[in-house]
Amino acid sequence: MAREVLSGVGGPGNVDAVTSCFTRLRFVLKDDSKASQQDLEKIDGVLSVVRAGGQLQVVVGSDVPAVREEVERLLPQETSEGTAPQESKGNLFNRFVALVSALFQPFLWVLAGTGLLKALLVLLSTVGMLDQTSSTAVILNAGADSLFHFLPMFLAFTAAKRFHANPYLSLALAGGLLYPAITTLGQDGAAVTFLGIPVVMTSYVSSVIPIIIIVWVQSYLEKWLKRVLPGSISNFLTPALIVLFLFPISLMTIGPATTYLSQGVADGVQWLYALSPAAAGFIIGGTAQALVVFGLHWAVIAVIINEYATLGHSFMILPFYAAVAAQTGAAMAVFLRTRDPRMKQVAGPASLSGLLAGITEPILYGVNIPLRRPFVIGLISGAVGGAVIGISGTVSKAFAIPSLITTPVALGTGNFPLFMVGVVGALVLAFVLTLFFGVKGSAADATAADSGAADSAVDTTADTSSADVPSVADESSPARAARTTEVLAPMSGTTLPLDAVPDKAFASGSMGVGLGLEPTEGTVFAPVTGRVLAALPHAYGIRTDDGTEVLVHVGLDTVKLKGLYFAPAVETGDLVTAGDPLVTVDLEAVRAAGYDTTTVVLVMNAATLGRVEPAAAGEVTAGDSVISIGAATPADAS
Repeated sequence: MAREVLSGVGGPGNVDAVTSCFTRLRFVLKDDSKASQQDLEKIDGVLSVVRAGGQLQVVVGSDVPAVREEVERLLPQETSEGTAPQESKGNLFNRFVALVSALFQPFLWVLAGTGLLKALLVLLSTVGMLDQTSSTAVILNAGADSLFHFLPMFLAFTAAKRFHANPYLSLALAGGLLYPAITTLGQDGAAVTFLGIPVVMTSYVSSVIPIIIIVWVQSYLEKWLKRVLPGSISNFLTPALIVLFLFPISLMTIGPATTYLSQGVADGVQWLYALSPAAAGFIIGGTAQALVVFGLHWAVIAVIINEYATLGHSFMILPFYAAVAAQTGAAMAVFLRTRDPRMKQVAGPASLSGLLAGITEPILYGVNIPLRRPFVIGLISGAVGGAVIGISGTVSKAFAIPSLITTPVALGTGNFPLFMVGVVGALVLAFVLTLFFGVKGSAADATAADSGAADSAVDTTADTSSADVPSVADESSPARAARTTEVLAPMSGTTLPLDAVPDKAFASGSMGVGLGLEPTEGTVFAPVTGRVLAALPHAYGIRTDDGTEVLVHVGLDTVKLKGLYFAPAVETGDLVTAGDPLVTVDLEAVRAAGYDTTTVVLVMNAATLGRVEPAAAGEVTAGDSVISIGAATPADAS
């Protein structure tokens, strides 16, 4: 997978930097034009590809740590050791998002894990199982809180990587900010001066912005000193001079200025909540998962972490709980409602991931976004739940990934029961709305929407929902006994095995069982008798009265032609008999436009039908049997 991903981004030599977050690889490329989003999306295991924040983001789900490890192993050594690009790309906002991602991503999982531990300690203390004054509590709290207490040290290291500074010198500067004698200096009210110059002292414990600016300045000083100092003394004199001058100057200028900036950001968040807690929660809860789709949630994460550092708690993170719960509830409803076994296989584990771990990318890219309605319902439900959370007046005492098991972070603040109403309510609301209004089709609907997300089967801009199309026969009717046994060739030409089709989405078999056909004539006929569920110029889905669902996809990537050279003969909802014309296509014009005319014939719900056997490759005439469907046997069922 790592090799295929690197090939898709233009090869190892095109990678300037690679990082990762919970579920996505984040590439900064030397030449963006060399990357093929289409090829990346066809890779087995890639959920989606997003361009945002000056990065190419490849969403691979929970396997991202293993994939990144392999990617880094395959990169040139100088690239794999660097976690930051030589220069930022894109507009100011994109560069800010990329910066925040590079600074916080490397230790965010550890921050989330220790935050979960803090949530557990809060819960144990609240129910009386742990005395906060006991030595046991002190020891456990020290382990859980150490990362946040010494946050400047962690940021010093990642900032050094980002700005190409000496990370160990950066740690020395951060250590000075947290040095015990410095943290207590001036607390007795005595004036603090340096060489007679007054110094405004402030606490740098858990601070965010000061050390980032200090390391940024350090990076420029290092480069200048290495140019002007002789090589024989540069190695030890550069760090000595930087600590000598930069550290006291930072305490006098950078530290106080950036501390006031941090406080200003935190005060702005408080002002927003004071203005209208419900509106603030509604906006954050409704947009949080949309930001995740584009990888722009890092901008909000920076503000949230600054809240913890400045105020000791966070308002903004709590509406995220409603947003996560809502998308999870929608996916749970899809799992129960859909009849497509492939969609069930994705929706089940993805729902569990969202519920327990707060990881929603598998939900978003594998279930809700392909089906569209569940995603929109999730956004609306998240907004409603966020508004309730805003009204509750609760705050989070520790940074934790929003999920059901980390809700104790809000214990002891505001109206905690009302906070839980917002979280659970968002989940239930999204579940109910999706159950009744969000999954309006059969397996064909889910499969068509899912494949459309990969630009392989049908265009997702068209509504292929079969809910608006009356079924030929109810599944419980006696017509189910007369099963479809043959799928006919829709065109004359030469058939080839499915795995020989030059399109990985089809060739992998993940979309169904079938074959490819290199056509010699341009009239496409219905391969089965049934009702047309999806009628796009280049692709036609038909459902028979016994539930067999067949897709005829004319050409590869022909969705980009937007109907040019195709003359459809049917519309969605039409009843067709095997052999009826579906569409006429000018094959020569399609080829001249640079497209492969290989046509794919698939039984999309083959997993539910028993044996589905494509015929051997060879010459066929339109109307010949090319796929045989046998009744399920006990072996098939098992």
